[in-house]
Amino acid sequence: MGKLSNQQVIQSITSAFGDRISVPAEPFGLLTFETSAENISEVLRFLKEDKDLKFNYLTDITGIHFPEQELSIGVIYHLHSLYNNVRVRVKVFIDGKNPHIPSATPLWNGANWMERETYDFFGIMFDGHPDLKRILNVDEMEVFPMRREHPLEDPNRVDKKDYFFGR
Repeated sequence: MGKLSNQQVIQSITSAFGDRISVPAEPFGLLTFETSAENISEVLRFLKEDKDLKFNYLTDITGIHFPEQELSIGVIYHLHSLYNNVRVRVKVFIDGKNPHIPSATPLWNGANWMERETYDFFGIMFDGHPDLKRILNVDEMEVFPMRREHPLEDPNRVDKKDYFFGR
């Protein structure tokens, strides 16, 4: 069991996908790169099934919202190669008006709950998910609370007026 370097992982990925991945970086030593929604299933399958890389453990799937960007919704995957003891982060940015991305449940059963949670908080539709529905919020909720689309506080609350705080 040997540890791969980030450079070896980048070489494997770029030789397999070329310009279909972009922006490789290493913030805090964690290899991070981006791909598109059209390529994410193929990239994840490669990372999991490659005989040298063996990213067999899906640590997390989450979302991020940047309302000022054209592709405002990001889907973030964290993978861990238990065999090589190395981690990688894969980012995919999609349209916030129609956020669809293929499901990772065919590769990892554990993606089921993670995708449901991400849908519940960000409204990201995971195409091919076996049971995509709210998991933590009430079913009647019409908004997605982690999106930055609403003011942080109710402007009508009287206990939050500046003069109460000496401002």
